[in-house]
Amino acid sequence: MSRIGYKEIDLPSGVEISQDGNVVTVKGPKGTLSREISPLIKMTIDGNVVKFDRDADTNKLKMLHGTTRANVNNMVEGVVNGYKKVLKLVGVGYRAQFKGNKLILTVGYSNPVEMDKPEDVDINVPDNTTIELSSINKEHLGNFAAEVRAVRSPEPYKGKGIRYENEHIIRKEGKTGK
Repeated sequence: MSRIGYKEIDLPSGVEISQDGNVVTVKGPKGTLSREISPLIKMTIDGNVVKFDRDADTNKLKMLHGTTRANVNNMVEGVVNGYKKVLKLVGVGYRAQFKGNKLILTVGYSNPVEMDKPEDVDINVPDNTTIELSSINKEHLGNFAAEVRAVRSPEPYKGKGIRYENEHIIRKEGKTGK
């Protein structure tokens, strides 16, 4: 059984956390994040330590307890260090470019795919086959990275598509001739 909810969060220097009703706000050197948490979980701030507690031991509350703690910890980590994901384009003629506020992907379709840049995600394209995404919000970063990957998911025969940097694609053997 996981006991993540009972772990305390130690706030690094330069990070402020506040709670207004059910809304938790974390301010740090890289920015500010806010999130609404469940009213069933009690958050207490004691100096540089944040603790979470629940009233009962039902399965729903146990799940909420650990999830709430993990989400707030991700907020603290995000405003201190930020998060980064790197995507690689694998395939002949596959390339990416970032123009203005759009990510343009040429990945084997008849027309290039254009994706609007989310507000809190930074996009960097150092070369034609690499996309670097960074943000202080782990949830938004992961969702946008998944949307980009879903444009052309890696296929199992040749491995062509958009994949995460360290993702391993299980390859299948093709047809055998007679």
